[in-house]
Amino acid sequence: MALEKILIVDDDINICELLRLYIEKEGFNVVIANDGATAVKLFREQQPDLMLLDIMLPKLDGWQVCREIRKTSDKPIIMLTAKGETFDKVLGLELGADDYIVKPFDTKEVVARIKAVLRRSSTVTPVTAVQEVQYDKLLINLTNYELRVNGIQVDTPPKEMELIYHLASNPNRVYTRDQLLDEVWGFDYYGDSRTVDVHVKRLREKLEGISDKWELRTVWGVGYKFETKE
Repeated sequence: MALEKILIVDDDINICELLRLYIEKEGFNVVIANDGATAVKLFREQQPDLMLLDIMLPKLDGWQVCREIRKTSDKPIIMLTAKGETFDKVLGLELGADDYIVKPFDTKEVVARIKAVLRRSSTVTPVTAVQEVQYDKLLINLTNYELRVNGIQVDTPPKEMELIYHLASNPNRVYTRDQLLDEVWGFDYYGDSRTVDVHVKRLREKLEGISDKWELRTVWGVGYKFETKE
C-alpha cells in the first residue's frame, strides 16, 4: 500500500523542514511548496492526500490557494497561520478548510491533527450510498455537494453544505453549537463556537422565506434546528 502523501505549503523553509522531519517519521511521504502558485501546481501534479497550508504566502495567499483547490478537489486541507482571530478561522472554514492550527504549534499536535483528519476523510460514506434529503422547494445532495432552491443550484461552501445536510437529515432535533462542531466537523475543533453562527447566518441568506413548510430556526439559549411544519 502506498504511503499517504502530505503537501506542506509555507514560505518559511525552517518550518517546512521541521514538519517534514516529524511527518516523515510517522510514515508519510512529504512534498513541499514555498509559495501559493507552486502549491496549486504541485497539488494538481502530486495529488496529495492532505495539504498543510499557511495563509501568508507569496504569489497566492492561503485563501486563494484554498479556493482554487476546492474548485476541483475535496482532499483535506489544514490551515496553518500565526493569526488566531475568529474571523480568520471562520473564513478558512467557509472556504472549505477541514481544520485550523495557530502558530506557534507543537509538531506532535500537527501530526495528531493530520491523522485525525485523514481518519475522518477515509471513513466517509461510500459514493454508492447517495446522501440526499428533499423538502418543499429544497434539495440537499451531499454526495455531489449540491444545494438546489426552487430547482436552481445555489453555490454553497462545503462546510455550509455539511451543516444544512446534518440539520435537515434530523428534522426538528435541536443541536447545541458544540454538538454541531463535533458532529459536522467530525473531530476535536479548537475554534470558537461562533463559527456555527456565521455558517447558519450565511445559510439563512440563501434559504430565508423559500417555503412555509420548513425553517432553519434558532432555539434561543440552546442552538439550532431544521424545523418542519405540517
